[in-house]
Amino acid sequence: MNFIDLRSDTVTRPSKAMREAMANAEVGDDVFGDDPTVNKLQQKCAEFTGKQDSLFVPSGCMANQLAIKCHTNPSDEIIVEWDSHIIKYENSAPAFISGVQLMPLKGKSGVMVVSEIQAHIRPDWYHFPKTSLICLENTHNRAGGTIYPLDEIKKVRELALKRNIKTHLDGARIFNAVVETGVSLKEYSAQSDSVSFCFSKGLGAPVGSILCGDSEFIDDAHRFRKVLCGGMRQAGIIAAGALFALENNIERLKDDHKKARRFAEGISKLDFAEVDLSSVQTNIVIFKTKINADELKSVLEAKGVLVTNEGPDKMRVVFHMDISDEQTSKAIGIFKSIN
Repeated sequence: MNFIDLRSDTVTRPSKAMREAMANAEVGDDVFGDDPTVNKLQQKCAEFTGKQDSLFVPSGCMANQLAIKCHTNPSDEIIVEWDSHIIKYENSAPAFISGVQLMPLKGKSGVMVVSEIQAHIRPDWYHFPKTSLICLENTHNRAGGTIYPLDEIKKVRELALKRNIKTHLDGARIFNAVVETGVSLKEYSAQSDSVSFCFSKGLGAPVGSILCGDSEFIDDAHRFRKVLCGGMRQAGIIAAGALFALENNIERLKDDHKKARRFAEGISKLDFAEVDLSSVQTNIVIFKTKINADELKSVLEAKGVLVTNEGPDKMRVVFHMDISDEQTSKAIGIFKSIN
């Protein structure tokens, strides 16, 4: 069966043109710093973000954890949104790798209230850990691909600077926010000490993420990448896929957003599905279901649609470059066929 795979935008496969770019990549040994394609990618990402330097890493999780490691000391505390990727999907890595404690705050659509952040910054007293980092996620995965408003990010940055606290932007899907809002990556990045983003989601590359910051920060990240066994040799082969993605696949993210909106509107009137259309801002649709999510997932799979469930009554679908308009229509039809 040819499945309509809506589990995630991580399931995208490199196009023929991307594969050709990867096959023809000029390579060297990146651990020695002489892979020209990796160096080109890192320079390009530094320019895109307006940061001094950047570091190519295997995954978004590693990028986030390197940022935490470089911005904190053991026994510090970091403030994060309670449903963020760092908490939900990174397997207690901040505690294991950096020896830090998390202060999770409940946000609305992934957006934390600045006054709440301020209230949870620890006083300077030996009974308390030091609040050394605030992490934001844009777009926010578990909130449904929602966009963190630039004005709210600026408020967080202003507070952080006033209190001498570092900020990190988990921008795994930041380009979805960029194409939807018209705010440049450089504008978003200017509001944080470090920023990371993925090539292997909507941009369609097979693997890799980038971490950007000032030169001293990236020097530290490079050292800790080695500690975490993340050094790569002829990594130009995969860096070429990332470069191709940056040069060809950013603007087309708008198509994914349109399909997600059409799908959300198409299922919003079904008896068993409850969709908050205001949360459908980019390429992710999260909806509540009156049918047990595990059961619905199995029914959909039998009909040729793959999805993920986010709990007993919540499901997620994600649109990406490998989903056509025809498949979107077919998926809507399959959902409508369920009683």
